[in-house]
Amino acid sequence: MSLLSDLINLNLTESTDKIIAEYIWIGGSGMDLRSKARSLSGPVEDPSKLPKWNYDGSSTGQAPGEDSEVILYPQAIFKDPFRRGNNILVMCDAYTPAGEPIPTNKRHHAAKIFSNPDVVAEETWYGIEQEYTLLQKEINWPLGWPIGGFPGPQGPYYCGTGADKAFGRDIVDAHYKACLYAGINISGINGEVMPGQWEFQVGPAVGISAGDEVWTARYILERIAEIAGVVVSFDPKPIPGDWNGAGAHTNYSTKSMRADGGYEVIKKAIEKLGLRHKEHIAAYGEGNERRLTGKHETANINTFKWGVANRGASVRVGRDTEKAGKGYFEDRRPASNMDPYVVTSMIAETTIIWKP
Repeated sequence: MSLLSDLINLNLTESTDKIIAEYIWIGGSGMDLRSKARSLSGPVEDPSKLPKWNYDGSSTGQAPGEDSEVILYPQAIFKDPFRRGNNILVMCDAYTPAGEPIPTNKRHHAAKIFSNPDVVAEETWYGIEQEYTLLQKEINWPLGWPIGGFPGPQGPYYCGTGADKAFGRDIVDAHYKACLYAGINISGINGEVMPGQWEFQVGPAVGISAGDEVWTARYILERIAEIAGVVVSFDPKPIPGDWNGAGAHTNYSTKSMRADGGYEVIKKAIEKLGLRHKEHIAAYGEGNERRLTGKHETANINTFKWGVANRGASVRVGRDTEKAGKGYFEDRRPASNMDPYVVTSMIAETTIIWKP
């Protein structure tokens, strides 16, 4: 094993100028992350300088067998925390050979919204709180839970410490450092209310980069969990009953909201979100109705309400924002399995472009 470890950790810069680029894309389910690697002649820092590539879309549920070629367009580059050196991770989106975005390519539409002059002028900032659950691989049961049984009730686990309260911290901390190494603006981690459940935060990130960074952070998490022999679940309610679900609370602000008098802009934006509540819920993740019940720090899926410091609201405004008269708000409705390209662009579209 030591020889294998030595080979995995070989420093390529000592013997070649070539680098390894791991191309990442989103598969047919909209949540499965795929990747494959290729050699490049030297370091690359600009995604537009990277070659396009292709893959067999019939094997990912994204193309028929008789016309299976799907083209990868490189969109964002991150340092590779697994191979290190000059090697890179490349977040891509997917197109037909004719250059049309395939149906599961949600980035393409998001990029159009974020390139709208009104949206560009507002400099949209996002902070995304990505919750997830670590599962024991053989039995698909949360890490740290007794096989076929349940731990003690919720209470001691949120931000808890100790072998009987925090399960999987080595994976979580490895992920935190790997994201920082990669160049992702990961801003924190914490243990969540349900044991075996954790959260990481990405942001502030501007526009389309929020989606690129969250997806790449998810990829890195999946890879680390793969090494540890643990399964990552983004299910919004992995365990039925009196256990918290998993969300992806999305914090949002515009230039106008951050300026003096911004609180009035925030209230108008929230009003617009309320008018399009059903459209947003439909785009905020599969199975969200199991999570948004009105219990466990959620608002009921069928109602829209907002409040200051209210974690049972659809949209929460912080006390600091209310006091300062400017700042940001938190959309608490997105599920943990939401597509960050969809959610971030939809919030921008509703609050900036859409006219009621």
